[in-house]
Amino acid sequence: MNRLMLAGAALAALASGPAFAQSFEGPYVGAQAGWNHDIAIHDDKDAAVGGVFVGYDHHVTPNVVLGAEGGFSLAASDRIGPSGTDAATIDPHYSFDLSARAGYVLGERNLLYVRGGYANMRGRFTQTAGSNVLTGNQTYDGWFAGGGIERKLLDNVSTRLEYRFVDFDGNGRDFQRHQVLAGVAYRF
Repeated sequence: MNRLMLAGAALAALASGPAFAQSFEGPYVGAQAGWNHDIAIHDDKDAAVGGVFVGYDHHVTPNVVLGAEGGFSLAASDRIGPSGTDAATIDPHYSFDLSARAGYVLGERNLLYVRGGYANMRGRFTQTAGSNVLTGNQTYDGWFAGGGIERKLLDNVSTRLEYRFVDFDGNGRDFQRHQVLAGVAYRF
């Protein structure tokens, strides 16, 4: 009976979340880098990506965290699309996103989360039709969804690994992006 009571007390203490779990509370800033896999105009391309993010998290229960985040990214040259006559390409320059985030604190230092929201990308679109070349900058709006895990290293410093799927409105053309990002954040 004593073992059963001890096991129940330990389980209750774990489920309620320790005081350290509150460290996923408040504003934060960070930097991230990773990989883009863009798919558009019957072509795909891989590129390195890096950027910054800023956000705010709030504990709604000891283990449930809700937040908002915004980010800005630059990608290495990743022109997408076949070249030559009667072809079109997209050359992404930069992107930003705004999202909501929901997470669950596991143990004392881990936050498992999902996020989704608005994505925007600015890039150069070029279309070749015979000897005519049309080119110009375009804005692509879309949505994204993903998730990841964040781990506290110190009281104010955490690292994270995240996957995202982005679907841009390519003005009648399919334009999708898969991202894997690693980041580090500082919490105030």
